[in-house]
Amino acid sequence: MAVTASDASGPPPGADLPPADVVVVGAGLAGLWCSRLVAEAGLRVALLDRKEDPGDRVHTTGIFVRKSLEDFDLPESCLGPPIRRVVLYSPAGRALRLRSPHVEFRVGRMAGLYRRLLDDARAAGVRFLPGARYAGLRRVGNGLAVAVERRGRTGHLAAGFLVGADGANSQVAFDLGLDANRAWIVGRESVYRGAPPSGPPALHCFLDPRVAPGYLAWVVEDGEETHVGVGGYPDRFHPRRALATFTAGVEDRFALRQAELVERRGGRIPVNGVLARIARDPGLLVGDAAGAVSPLTAGGFDACLRLSEKAARVIVRRFETGDPRVLKAYSGQRLRVRFLSRRWMRAILARVRSRAAMEAVCFALRRPPLRRLAWQVFFRRRSFPDT
Repeated sequence: MAVTASDASGPPPGADLPPADVVVVGAGLAGLWCSRLVAEAGLRVALLDRKEDPGDRVHTTGIFVRKSLEDFDLPESCLGPPIRRVVLYSPAGRALRLRSPHVEFRVGRMAGLYRRLLDDARAAGVRFLPGARYAGLRRVGNGLAVAVERRGRTGHLAAGFLVGADGANSQVAFDLGLDANRAWIVGRESVYRGAPPSGPPALHCFLDPRVAPGYLAWVVEDGEETHVGVGGYPDRFHPRRALATFTAGVEDRFALRQAELVERRGGRIPVNGVLARIARDPGLLVGDAAGAVSPLTAGGFDACLRLSEKAARVIVRRFETGDPRVLKAYSGQRLRVRFLSRRWMRAILARVRSRAAMEAVCFALRRPPLRRLAWQVFFRRRSFPDT
């Protein structure tokens, strides 16, 4: 149902950009998905991003899990071949091989996906401001004046609502007085094309606290691309050196010398789980800004899509009713309690600092019943609490 756009606040003094009902900061997956849904409901949406092209300088590995593939209409042309296998390696190289009867993962071709989602958002009526940096806000009457730095000039945009989709270290969260991410790992990855596959498409995970302290290193082969990466707590390792060391150790096994290096990626990944306070009128957070990433696996796309859809519903309802109390339905605290087991498992993984201890953990995972636990971590369909 379309919503009548609200302009009751009027343009604030000094506003020099066309007004919007909703301003979304950040054109990653969360910002693109949420802005399209809100625009489809009839609201005027302005989407800001520092980059001229959201497909440039992608920071994240784009692995979509089965639940997302089944529940969301993702463009087939932006997804790699199906992956059904996971191989989990101990520090000594002992392998636990897991296989699912279902298609469990597909690697997104993220640059193309972001561009496709931007086209969809624009078709829904979203006004995209490329090369625009969010520079703060002030309240004016019942509305907001959002400061936007663009191409050497600062302008102001009148709006009724603000959405922070601006990443793990969100400035919007700070300005709205919302919670901030306090725990994260740092990931770094290289993407190759043309490597002869070592076997069927698989997600290879290496548990070694010397290379990836508190997390893991990975090689994802889907038959078209090979992603090689490391992740860990930033105070325990040097990501660039760790990636170089890890790559040298796997380049023969995965024929990387025969491949072309096409991209390098890196960035912060929050692992504190969904933050407790992610909404405060007139604004809310989505994606990494809201901590919508699994505390254990650091997988975030399913959480990102589901929380973005919930955010869009709440925003539309806010404009329909004019009642700020509808934001109570967008409670991070309610979702946070459902992450309790994964937060405990994250804490346990963070405390395994020696290779001998990790070898013992991997030995236990290769034995029933913990083998079943490993299978569920990777293949259980409930990847994010139902919003």
